[in-house]
Amino acid sequence: MSPCPKTAAVRHKVCTDYDSALRGLGRPVLELCPENAGLPDLEPIMTEQIPVDETAETQGTEQGGTFELLHDLAYTRAGVVNVVFVGEGAAPEGEWAMVDAGLASSAKYIWDAAQDRFAGGPKPAAIVLTHGHSDHAGGLEVLADQLQVPIYAHPLEHRYLNGTTSYPPLDSSVGGGLMTTLLSLFPSSKINIGRWLRPLPEDGSVPGMLGWRWFHTPGHTPGHVSYWRGSDRTLIAGDAFITTAQESAYAVLTQEPELHGPPMFATTDWVRARESVRFLATLEPELVVTGHGHPMHGPAMRDALHRLANEFDQVAVPEDGRYVPSERRPK
Repeated sequence: MSPCPKTAAVRHKVCTDYDSALRGLGRPVLELCPENAGLPDLEPIMTEQIPVDETAETQGTEQGGTFELLHDLAYTRAGVVNVVFVGEGAAPEGEWAMVDAGLASSAKYIWDAAQDRFAGGPKPAAIVLTHGHSDHAGGLEVLADQLQVPIYAHPLEHRYLNGTTSYPPLDSSVGGGLMTTLLSLFPSSKINIGRWLRPLPEDGSVPGMLGWRWFHTPGHTPGHVSYWRGSDRTLIAGDAFITTAQESAYAVLTQEPELHGPPMFATTDWVRARESVRFLATLEPELVVTGHGHPMHGPAMRDALHRLANEFDQVAVPEDGRYVPSERRPK
């Protein structure tokens, strides 16, 4: 049977997107994508976790390479991850901050987006990380040399960022289809930005982000953090939870909206991941920017977030997998 033309087109676009990311790491994937090349069919493979009303989704106002959500908050989608800029567009050099840094191959794109956003000077006060996975920190080695600014992360992330060790292996068994194949191509090379690396302040403040606090929200990684501004209840959640099914290549491309637990294939502590989501739900955020998927806002988002917190074990935790607690696995 011939594949559906629409599915084939979407499948090729997914491969093209991942090729741009992987080529920068020396792992081009396009040669795997021609028809009958042996890759699994691209079909939605993950069931929706928590549906959310489409009125909750917001992309912001497009301005060059960024989308402005608030007068002092914008983001850009760098390949498969969101990079957030905190500071007014007219902020002078050194008076704004960048949250996360995308894949290594996205560094130039992020640099260009920062120049579009901050015409007064593209050098931030700091780069702050939610965590050190390569899709959030891979661009650091290039950007750190260009910007020469401090990079802040939770101390529990430092060993993954100073060349000491790599994260535990991805669990491709909880993905499936095309995404499983693509995940297998990502290298687990160590990131070393130790020269610029600093611990986040113990008092909860965030360098370069006046009025914000950081909260330790582990589970996805040991030192994962989220950033919170109580004055307008804005949350930068990283991968503590996300708004699309990152396990599905189809959902990654189409950005189908939902409230979703942390990416299954890279989450190593599901008990703490649940505790983190439940804590973030108690903040009652008005606007949420996650590491993957579109930002969301308002009561429909909050209702969905509370459902995710309450039903986390049933909808977010896979039935089986490398990091799933033994009591959850099929007997």
